[in-house]
Amino acid sequence: MNVIDFAPFTRSSIGFDRLLDLIANAPHYETADTYPPYNIAKTSEDHYRITLAVAGFDQSELSITWQPNQLVVAGRRAQNGTGEYLYQGIAGRAFQRQFNLADHVRVTGANLKNGLLSIELAREVPEAAKPRRIEIAASTDAAQTWTASQPLAVAA
Repeated sequence: MNVIDFAPFTRSSIGFDRLLDLIANAPHYETADTYPPYNIAKTSEDHYRITLAVAGFDQSELSITWQPNQLVVAGRRAQNGTGEYLYQGIAGRAFQRQFNLADHVRVTGANLKNGLLSIELAREVPEAAKPRRIEIAASTDAAQTWTASQPLAVAA
């Protein structure tokens, strides 16, 4: 098993702890259940869509829970008393699918149509988190002011 040392990244990166932990712990995750199948699409620069194939599930049997950095989609079919199955090839088992979301990604809507559950996501970075230019104030203390025309004093 290959081990990746993230020490060089952690020494020069601030605020990436969550991302580095996800990468470091990736080999420890069990193989995920593949039901229900899903697609993730980037629909524009800051918009995404997750589409899950939930054929046979009614809107009342599905739940979507969003919290910062995580989206959980769950489904539980109601028992119907229509008799005993001789063959059951349509999957209708309960499921819970989790998606890790980046910071500032939120759910903007969900739609169930033709057995496909579409969840719309948008990344909305607040003004306080956007890059801004920091002005450097000029020092008024003559001892701390240096211009290119002055020679540097070198300690002997």
